[in-house]
Amino acid sequence: MNLVSLANFGSDNVGLINGFRFSPGEPGVAIELPEAAEWLESAPHGEDFLWVHLNLARSSCERWMRTHLDLPDEFFDALRDGSRSTRIEQLEGKLLAVVNDVIFNFDLASSDISTLWVCVTPNLLVTARLTPLRSVDKLSAAVKRGETFRSPGELLVHLLRDQADVLAQIVRQTSLGADRVEDQLLSQRLLDNRANLGSMRRVLVRLQRVLAPEPGSLFRLLNKPPAWLNDLDVQDLRESTEEFSVVLNDLTSLVERIKLLQEEIAAKLNEQTNNTLFTLTVVTVLALPINIVAGLFGMNVGGIPLANHRHGFWVLVLLVATFTGIAGWWAFRRQRRY
Repeated sequence: MNLVSLANFGSDNVGLINGFRFSPGEPGVAIELPEAAEWLESAPHGEDFLWVHLNLARSSCERWMRTHLDLPDEFFDALRDGSRSTRIEQLEGKLLAVVNDVIFNFDLASSDISTLWVCVTPNLLVTARLTPLRSVDKLSAAVKRGETFRSPGELLVHLLRDQADVLAQIVRQTSLGADRVEDQLLSQRLLDNRANLGSMRRVLVRLQRVLAPEPGSLFRLLNKPPAWLNDLDVQDLRESTEEFSVVLNDLTSLVERIKLLQEEIAAKLNEQTNNTLFTLTVVTVLALPINIVAGLFGMNVGGIPLANHRHGFWVLVLLVATFTGIAGWWAFRRQRRY
């Protein structure tokens, strides 16, 4: 399935992927866009609320949102904003969230990231994306299983926790890969582990940079939440933030561990290179006396010593062996010194 068909999968012509109407303490009821628009236009009051999940890959999606949803202009500006760092902000009594997550596609690498734009009001949760994401898919599955929610704020908290769970799963899988590399390193089987570790570290650093929420926006929100956000939702949001911080700390620790493994592998490769160079040096040193003597006595000139001596050959062999032994002793002595 290509990216275009993947983005349009499961949505109608306008772009609705999922729509649910909630009553506190009751499972969500699936609704279509006309019903959602009618419910919103009736100026709803009370504790009922909607969740509308939309596909921005449909050209009519943004136009429908502008027509039927009372969303702040900053939400539509965020759709085209170049900065997609994860954040939650309060605007005009509404919550605007930009959430980055892993693309829900097993054919792609785990480092493929896409963005989910979220707007929360007292009776509405709007989520919009370009490509399927793991966290919002998990939230949709929870609603379809009959899980109950008391408010749009609780839906947002569930979404953030699902995002943290996805990141924690990636950290666990990468940690298992790091364990295998460490075992191979201890067994002196380096193979291509250096490239594998580099790929792991690249993925983790990217996830850490993109998925980590901006601490300033969360701090401002938790200290001055909207009036309609009840105390339970604020407490759950604070707890989800702490859980996400734990996952990010684990991710940071894993990055440092991979960095140390890379340094250890580099040190072992450097040691192997040094041993190889030492062996070549020893061979060169041991062959040096033989080459010198062979070069001198191979000259076709008069006056070569021992040319007519009865034991001249054995004398030269003894001299060469002596100098070779001295050269070998000197080379190994320098190796032990270092």
